[in-house]
Amino acid sequence: MDLAPSPIRTICCIGAGYVGGPTMAVIADRCPGIQVTVVDLNAERIAAWNDPDLTRLPVYEPGLDAVVGRARGRNLHFTTEVEAAIAESDMVFLSVNTPTKTRGVGAGQASDLRWIEASARQVAASAHGHTIVVEKSTLPVRTAEAVKAILGAAQQNGSGPADGETKTFSVLSNPEFLAEGTAIGDLEAPDRVLIGGEDTAAIESLASIYATWVPDDRILRTNLWSSELSKLTANAYLAQRISSINSIAALCEATGADVREVGRAIGTDSRIGSKFLKAGPGFGGSCFQKDILNLVYLCRHYGLEEVADYWEQVVTLNTWQQDRIARMVVQRLFGTVTGKRLAVLGFAFKADTNDTREAPAIRICQNLIEEGARLVIVDPKVSPGQIGADLGQPASAADGGWQAAASPEEAASGADAVLILTEWRDYAQLDWGAIAAVMRRPAWLFDARAIADASAARAAGLNVWRVGEG
Repeated sequence: MDLAPSPIRTICCIGAGYVGGPTMAVIADRCPGIQVTVVDLNAERIAAWNDPDLTRLPVYEPGLDAVVGRARGRNLHFTTEVEAAIAESDMVFLSVNTPTKTRGVGAGQASDLRWIEASARQVAASAHGHTIVVEKSTLPVRTAEAVKAILGAAQQNGSGPADGETKTFSVLSNPEFLAEGTAIGDLEAPDRVLIGGEDTAAIESLASIYATWVPDDRILRTNLWSSELSKLTANAYLAQRISSINSIAALCEATGADVREVGRAIGTDSRIGSKFLKAGPGFGGSCFQKDILNLVYLCRHYGLEEVADYWEQVVTLNTWQQDRIARMVVQRLFGTVTGKRLAVLGFAFKADTNDTREAPAIRICQNLIEEGARLVIVDPKVSPGQIGADLGQPASAADGGWQAAASPEEAASGADAVLILTEWRDYAQLDWGAIAAVMRRPAWLFDARAIADASAARAAGLNVWRVGEG
């Protein structure tokens, strides 16, 4: 449907998670004339977004509290009243979870689209007049067909709530390109905003919102399918770089090279660039693994077996890197960690977030627990309850168990080793003399992020392993 672009006065976002909450907060902050309502069926999450204490927001992102503080109550609202918010909106964003399927066709690779379908049905049932529906979740290419079919059925089979009012819909794809830890900066000064669709007027209505603060040359317009596929491809390319540099890190350790020097050397090539060339314990987060596996599934669905095998290897190498680090810890500690106390610094998948989804620390810790280690874990933003849920067991002081600690020094007391698994800035400035003094000797520092002061740790008497250092 192509009508003249109409100004957007009200927006509803279904999903108050890591994408929906920050994205809508920035839109509300930059567009005070638009009423923005974020809805979610999780009452506890909505209550956290509405908490007067902005430090208790359900999502931790630097700068998010200030943005929410400026807009909340003015033109940014959080509620569980989904149907009412949809009915009042000119534009509805679908920003719900799309996890990997755990059973049925495509289990382990394909995306579970049940929440997208449920959201589309809610929009179909509750919308008034003409509504622009925007896919914000990361979705497989051609998901918009299913959304359009559901909305089209409502358009054909019934009138809107007002007498004589016919429901009509336009569907757009507007994938997010946010990095956790820098999401507010990514939203306020994006590299690009991608809008895919077939309805030019709807595209321009959404573009006009972003144009409030984003230069027009950074607002890219494509067809629906290119937009949906671009997000999967972007994440696949970024993850590929991480797996690639980690493979070179292992070779550096075997040959005496230093992966940081190699990364700096190749990163100065303008064709390669310097980003995502830091070796570590592998990628995590809600997107990379899920999106690559989805890409693998789609390639196999279309008979592109060699392409599927290529991208699947990126995930395989990521898992291998985490297993390799755990095996190396066991080997350096005389071939056994049973009954040994190991201090784990960092559990979030990266610094400046409380997100633990697919965090490398989970697999590494599970491997060490399986070996009988006693882990003592500290993270400045991840709660003990979340750690227990991710590890699949409650805290315990027994062999093959884990406990939480309040500080690195507390975690290291009596420990045989310290493992740095998240690159929190504070871990670059630790007092290694004080930490070494409370550890059992011989003691080790295993720095999987290459962030610690290795010279200071060695001076304090610790044996040091750094990822990618021969």
